[in-house]
Amino acid sequence: MRKFVPFWAALFSGGLLTLSFAPYNLWPLGLLSLALFAWLLAPGRHQLEKASSGKGIFQIALCYGIGLFATGGSWVYVSITDFGNSSPVLGVILTGAFVGVLALAFALPFPLLARLRANPVSFALGFAALWFVSEWVRTWLFTGFPWLFAGYGHIHTWLSGWAPIASVYGIGLLLAFSAAVLALFMRRTFASWKSASALSLVAAALLTWPAGLLLSKVDWTENTGKELTVGLVQANIPQDKKWQPEFRGETIRRYQSATEALHREKVDLVIWPEAALPLLYHHAPNLMDALQNSAQETGTDLITGILYDTEEDYRRVVHNSAVVFGTESQLYHKRHLVPFGEYVPLEDWIRGTIEFFNLPTSVIRPGPEGQQPLQAGGVSWAPLICYEIVYPQLVSQSSGDAQVLLTLSNDAWFGRSIGPLQHMQMAQMRALETRRYLVRATNTGVTAIVAPDGSITEQLPQFEQATLTGQVQGRSGYTPFMLIGVWGLVALAALMLVFAALLQRRPAPENTAVLGGEAAD
Repeated sequence: MRKFVPFWAALFSGGLLTLSFAPYNLWPLGLLSLALFAWLLAPGRHQLEKASSGKGIFQIALCYGIGLFATGGSWVYVSITDFGNSSPVLGVILTGAFVGVLALAFALPFPLLARLRANPVSFALGFAALWFVSEWVRTWLFTGFPWLFAGYGHIHTWLSGWAPIASVYGIGLLLAFSAAVLALFMRRTFASWKSASALSLVAAALLTWPAGLLLSKVDWTENTGKELTVGLVQANIPQDKKWQPEFRGETIRRYQSATEALHREKVDLVIWPEAALPLLYHHAPNLMDALQNSAQETGTDLITGILYDTEEDYRRVVHNSAVVFGTESQLYHKRHLVPFGEYVPLEDWIRGTIEFFNLPTSVIRPGPEGQQPLQAGGVSWAPLICYEIVYPQLVSQSSGDAQVLLTLSNDAWFGRSIGPLQHMQMAQMRALETRRYLVRATNTGVTAIVAPDGSITEQLPQFEQATLTGQVQGRSGYTPFMLIGVWGLVALAALMLVFAALLQRRPAPENTAVLGGEAAD
């Protein structure tokens, strides 16, 4: 049984990382999680024999990924069973497959670490670089699932100052480097921690934290234009009733009555969430005209999410869209869709085999690239619908010409799980990376306004029918991450791996604990 201890330890440490995210926000456990993972792989006294081979490292990393995604992604089971019309047994099977694929993607880069263990500096650099590679790969592999990145747990720590420069990816890389150094210390890898290489590693790991604090004081963007009062409507429509024809009238009534109340508060702009109206745009021309007339008569623009049906290439298609009613009608079509929720991969093969592969909204088509910001209330908005907000590169590319970030979502799919709170935390990080205000309108919560420093200035309770009013200020300018994007970090990680490989060829002479340390199963 002793040979399985590293795998159980990896499962535990992976689950520990989940506690650093919302709603728990225990960020020290995130550092501890990465340090334990690095400790399982690190060279030094009583080092694990399994960590000396690429196969063994892959197995340990796979277990860490299973622990992370089984706990942090547990909300997927809620979505599949409660709202995907699947049985508990099928829910467990599908959730298990989901966790397994993500854990596999997480583990893929780490076997390379087997070639970077003879020198402790090589190990620290290699571990941090491969952690970044693992998170970056999960952004685009199988259309991407950029969820549960280590940096999200540090939105309110000193490391958050790095977000406008290096994004959540860079925070994760720095955290992984600190964790690797801590793991080397726990392994007593160095014969003496007064050696030059040991002191250099410790100094580099420690300095990243106060450096982040200093960077947080930098104003990367500046106020522009007028301050705007926005009103958000959280209608709290139950997901199991949202698309029922008999509940349509009640849905429309809730939004219209809440909007009339906001008009009396003299807001500059009213915002409804993703797919707020349970109908297709061109199937309700009278209602669309009424919304346009109301916006013009009150002088208050309205932005709402809606399913927009149109004809493209001689066929009828549906987009998940945001539309502006008021001074100028405008449209935005969602570009990055959610698999199975909005489209079915391998549709010709699997659609209809089970109810989860035949959801009523899984007929959406992606919108074109290069869409312009929406103009409403005298401000330009970068629209991002639901899942799009979790993609750092997509948001940074969409924000350059926009003054405020806008995300519309319907997190009722998550039920009362931890999913909506994780989703909200990721939106906060996007505000911090671009140094812009972010407005988030949802059906059941979390509806909120986020300041450019990532802090929430206004927020509604979840699962309550309510409205929120608050002020936002347009911002202009570019953060370093908006200019360089993720490719700067890709280049940095590649350089770290090359340097680690070069150091690997000449182990430090004081590194006797690595070269002569005992091995344990």
